[in-house]
Amino acid sequence: MKIINALACAALLCGNLMAAETAAKIDVEKAKDIYGPCAACHGEFGAGGKKGEYPRVAGQHARYLYEQLKNFQTQHRVNIPMIPYTKERELPEEDMRLVSDWLATVRLSTKMPEFKGDEDALTRLNMVEKVMIIPRVVGDIEKGGVVYQDKCGSCHGRQGMGRGLFPMLTGQYTNYLKKQIDIYLRGERPHEDEDPQVTVLKEISADDIQDILAYLTTLQPTE
Repeated sequence: MKIINALACAALLCGNLMAAETAAKIDVEKAKDIYGPCAACHGEFGAGGKKGEYPRVAGQHARYLYEQLKNFQTQHRVNIPMIPYTKERELPEEDMRLVSDWLATVRLSTKMPEFKGDEDALTRLNMVEKVMIIPRVVGDIEKGGVVYQDKCGSCHGRQGMGRGLFPMLTGQYTNYLKKQIDIYLRGERPHEDEDPQVTVLKEISADDIQDILAYLTTLQPTE
């Protein structure tokens, strides 16, 4: 487990450096303005909410976020709550790219803040909302790790950090991940470029999926 945490920390450090470089090249204030309506569900800092009903978007890969916004807009990926924010709002492509680039730079801590005692209530609330700690869930962590590395790691990354069109899974709500897996298995959402009928998820048993979810909760980098 210490090795896993060390690798996750290294990935986080690398991500932070890349995020800082990207942030310097984008119009952060404009991106935040575009994101404004999204905060009602996904939170001011992109941490999501309602225990996974709304997913974490902070730190997610820009390319993945952009493609999902496009999919929502064209309804290639059907999500009723997203229609007013993408299709009816007529979100321009440049805005989708900008807000995706910005969200990819947002980092959420995995450690509760240490209060000095002179903060007001709002300041403390904002400090806590920037923290993202996923609770451990029931499952065989060791077995889940083996299955994950065999079936998922080549696309989503050995530490679950994702790449390109494959989303980051580490630090995402377990309930949200389980919900998306169920949708994939019902063929209601395409699993990237795969045929929904032959997706790799169909090769994994329900017990193994639960073990994978348990394993993913152990990959949160420590600070």
